[in-house]
Amino acid sequence: MEARTNTAIGQWSPSPDASRIVKSIHAMLHPRNIVLVGATDKPGNYAERIWNNLIKYQYEGGLYPVNAKRETIWGVPCYKDFASLPDKPDHVLVLVPARFAVQVIRDAAAAGARSATIVTSGFSELQDDESQKLAGQLQQVIRETGLAVTGPNCLGNLSAGEKLFTNIDDRIVTMEAGPVAIAGQSGAIVMAIRQALEDRGVGVGYMVTTGNEAGLETPDLMSYFAADPQVRVIVVYLEGVRNTKGFRDACKAARAAGKPVIALKLGASEGGRAAAMAHTGALAGSIETFDAISTREGVIRVGGLDELIETTECFVHADPPKGNRLAAVTLSGGKRGLLIDAFFKAGLNFAPLSQNASEKLAKMLGPGSIVGNPLDAGFAAVVDPSVYMQSIKIMIDDPDTDIVIIDAELPKAPHELREKNLRIVNEMAAAASKPVVYISAMSIGFTEFTKALRKSLPHIAVMQGMDRAVGAIKALIEYASLRKVVPEIVSSSSASARATLEKVLKNANGAALDEVASKKLLKAYGIPVSKEEIAQTAADAVKIAKKIGFPVVAKVVSAEILHKSDIGGVVLNLNSLAEVKKAFNDITARVKKLKGKPKLEGILIAQQVKAELELVVGSALDAEMGPVVLFGTGGVDIELMKDVALAGAPLDEAEAKQLIGRTKAGVKLKGYRGKPALHEASAVKALVGLSNLMADAGQRIASIDVNPFLINAKTGVAVDALIVLNNAAAKSAAGH
Repeated sequence: MEARTNTAIGQWSPSPDASRIVKSIHAMLHPRNIVLVGATDKPGNYAERIWNNLIKYQYEGGLYPVNAKRETIWGVPCYKDFASLPDKPDHVLVLVPARFAVQVIRDAAAAGARSATIVTSGFSELQDDESQKLAGQLQQVIRETGLAVTGPNCLGNLSAGEKLFTNIDDRIVTMEAGPVAIAGQSGAIVMAIRQALEDRGVGVGYMVTTGNEAGLETPDLMSYFAADPQVRVIVVYLEGVRNTKGFRDACKAARAAGKPVIALKLGASEGGRAAAMAHTGALAGSIETFDAISTREGVIRVGGLDELIETTECFVHADPPKGNRLAAVTLSGGKRGLLIDAFFKAGLNFAPLSQNASEKLAKMLGPGSIVGNPLDAGFAAVVDPSVYMQSIKIMIDDPDTDIVIIDAELPKAPHELREKNLRIVNEMAAAASKPVVYISAMSIGFTEFTKALRKSLPHIAVMQGMDRAVGAIKALIEYASLRKVVPEIVSSSSASARATLEKVLKNANGAALDEVASKKLLKAYGIPVSKEEIAQTAADAVKIAKKIGFPVVAKVVSAEILHKSDIGGVVLNLNSLAEVKKAFNDITARVKKLKGKPKLEGILIAQQVKAELELVVGSALDAEMGPVVLFGTGGVDIELMKDVALAGAPLDEAEAKQLIGRTKAGVKLKGYRGKPALHEASAVKALVGLSNLMADAGQRIASIDVNPFLINAKTGVAVDALIVLNNAAAKSAAGH
């Protein structure tokens, strides 16, 4: 078994409901007995396959088949109902047709069962009315009974420490309470992950297929795995996040326990993008918001199954490093070049070795040798094989390295020297305070010998494929740099700001707020806006321009016109009264010619702010992950540049600065190529204010778009704003 242990790095207090769920899942994975309702010996039937697995792996609790039409089955007594069982049922496997499943759950709970797995399909995965009705009834009975239920439409579970395998898979399973726990909606994918990890010699202690998730959802399992001391790494397959708070709470629990969550996540939310009509909404799809929110709380999202396996291997056998200083030893100049290129592409570089390490290597390799990092010890090792192992030891012992990488692969058959070297390095790694990682340039197959050898080397990660290995090592480094405990950030807005929000939303009339109302909200939340007033006539426009001072800008005000520049509704650089009058009349004429005859609220005459940089700040309500804040390069090139970064809302000043630092715009704010630094504090204030506004609005605002947010050395100002309401909120605010 893998020798590394978890180290709790923070404190996380679960809610009473989360604690109850964890307790109920424990009952499901550690039951006193298992009852198979719908037992049948029809060849190839799921019930028979599951029974065979329970017998094969010698589950030690009670095993009771139930079928009212049979007295014996599989050579053992078969019971007609729960009342006839020799013991009170504990975990129930539901294998009857869908139309009977609801009653089985009700009867099981009445008989004293604590949990159930519904293997049966025919519920919400189908689109007909009857299946949808059954799905609703099933959810209702699960809520009423309080049973811990996985499924329906799932393929069963694994609890290796209990020798419990209520699954149809007939491939060999090692019943060992390994350090990995897997959960996910797709039984086929979850089973494939387990098999691939086992083929690599990585033990899986738990595997839960959640199916349609009428009861327990994947985040519930994450919370349980976070609390189980046997689990080191949590692997999940997510088709969607339905309970944002539950998911985030589960992530926090895993992070506080020092357990990475490695997630394979499907798809982006088209519905979320369609509902958000502003730029921010268009740029914030669910994959991006999933990353923005979950990464902060310790989730590593992978792009595919191969990447998932390598990343899991890495985290199981390597503790997060203290820094990002890489060192490597290879026996090939060509592979040395591949290592350098692969890590450089990932934004990682090999560190200079300490003077002491460099001198030791130079002395050992002899005059004229090139002592570099990565170290090519190939030629010298041919002359003296001990050079290779001495080089590795020097790298591991060097205080100026944080991770040591060795270019080598495991042998497929007995090889005395290579086995000996691997075991020596394994012992070095056990004594070291840094991860040691073997990388093979390409994927290789593991023989039974390789798997056994791999399991005997618990202190080193053994990875395959250069690019996937590099990605996993980068994830390991980034995980180490996360905050020890993710603070629970709440809105810091004032009572007057919240009052303004309620008043503006109450008076809203349509799908979006016009610019005047949008800016009123921004100002209430501490975001500076340009000097401006709305004009109803050309004469009003002239008076306002005189008061503000030239140059000014004229902009159409209409809640029905979302992107003003697209219809010629913005005129810049107005430097005289005549120009202001003409702009007013021109914009008015253009609006009158538009299809649909949008309602014109007036023309906004605004201060034209001189800026060094155009930014975009905004927020959107993601369909899966909730509110997210956006920052980046703004102006007319926002879609072209796509220099944006996202973070969950609300956020504090520290997180706002981190968000800014993840963009090219953030580099420019610091002063780029000799230019003076710009007023970053105003951008930070804008992001915090927007995040508070989004948090206070709950589900009532779909997106906020402030583009451009103009910034110079002294200040930052929102010169344009669009707030799009969520459809339901818009109707409510309009009094419908």
